[in-house]
Amino acid sequence: MAFEGLSAKLQEVTRKLRGKARISESDLKEMLREVKLALLEADVNYAIVKEFINTIQEKALGQDVLKSLTPGQQVIKIVKDELVELLGGTESKINFTPNPPTVIMLVGLQGSGKTTTAGKLANLLRKQGKKPLLVACDVYRPAAIKQLQVVGGQLNIPVYANETSKDVVKIARQAIDVAISKLNDVVILDTAGRLHIDEELMNELKNVKANVKPHEILLVVDSMTGQDAVNVAKAFNEALGIDGIVLTKLDGDTRGGAALSVKKITGRPIKFAATGEKLSDIEVFHPERMASRILGMGDVLSIIEKAEEAINLEDAEKLEKQLKKKKDLDLDDYLTQLRQIKKMGSFSSLLKMIPGMSALKDVKVDDKEFVRIEAMISSMTKEERRNPKLLNGNRRVRIAKGSGTTVQEINKFMKSFEMTQKMMRQMKDSKNMKKMMKGINPNDLKGMLK
Repeated sequence: MAFEGLSAKLQEVTRKLRGKARISESDLKEMLREVKLALLEADVNYAIVKEFINTIQEKALGQDVLKSLTPGQQVIKIVKDELVELLGGTESKINFTPNPPTVIMLVGLQGSGKTTTAGKLANLLRKQGKKPLLVACDVYRPAAIKQLQVVGGQLNIPVYANETSKDVVKIARQAIDVAISKLNDVVILDTAGRLHIDEELMNELKNVKANVKPHEILLVVDSMTGQDAVNVAKAFNEALGIDGIVLTKLDGDTRGGAALSVKKITGRPIKFAATGEKLSDIEVFHPERMASRILGMGDVLSIIEKAEEAINLEDAEKLEKQLKKKKDLDLDDYLTQLRQIKKMGSFSSLLKMIPGMSALKDVKVDDKEFVRIEAMISSMTKEERRNPKLLNGNRRVRIAKGSGTTVQEINKFMKSFEMTQKMMRQMKDSKNMKKMMKGINPNDLKGMLK
């Protein structure tokens, strides 16, 4: 995952500080040296690291310690605040025009993930109530148009393409006319890229900008390319004048330096982050939340938003009523809850958002385990799911064969399920039951976290 190495090192530094009743200048110097090395190893630009460290040192030495905090906590707060500032300070949104359609032009090098990002962004904006139209403006790369059409088909989002024309400006203008006639209020242009920055690419993009006048030009950057991503962002911004950045492949084995450097170098905000392969794996970039994740402080607000988006309140209330009528949780109920959690994203990524969980090195989560459990339950008969006590040895052998698992795995899962049943039984008559099924009111929790 992105920032994993940096996050581990910074959390170790903050862990040492947290318990200190007093911090000397030498303690601070040692801490800053470790932070500096962690940032450089994460491929953050050297000049940015130097400025970052100097700012923290100046504030830590010159600021009175708040009465409610220990000196260690105060220094951690300064580190977090500066990290938030480095990542952009505040969330930066798309500027939608009052006279639709809003035209968003995606630019970037070939291989950065523009086409997939176009689909992800369209999907995200549709969830926000928009009606997007995807436009195939890459007329050079083989199968580029087909790829966008496949993405649009998977999302049930319309795609405009003119396979007989090589005139990108003409295609974009035609698409805007189509959007107006079909009442699409957002047009997303998926433009061509190159393997490297060249004059021909920039001239074409400048031509589209001059003639189509997009409301937003978003640069799609592959965060796995490290410092090269910053150089690409700088070149595109100087030549074209971008409005924001979309970081892709933040789920990859990357050191994260691009995210920490790109805003400072270009002066342009990171607006979105793509965090996985699914077409739903994109999120608005929140600097404060990302800084909290890096420092192991969690990101509860993002978990709440994912839950609000993924879990249908009516379904949750229906399940609650069913469980109240039953003596025990059955495997159908268990599968329903499992599928709701899966909608929120990978369990390992959710765990990282829970405060303190990232520090637990021995907690290993295999998201494939969910797939195996789903296969096991799906291989059971309706009677077996409703009454797990029927699962004798022969039935377990049959289920193992049907789900591609082993009897040992079936036994392990059933033991875990029985513990869950016991816990649910104990909570059933308690006041916590309703809270557990429905969750805390998100608005209340957001207020508590402010």
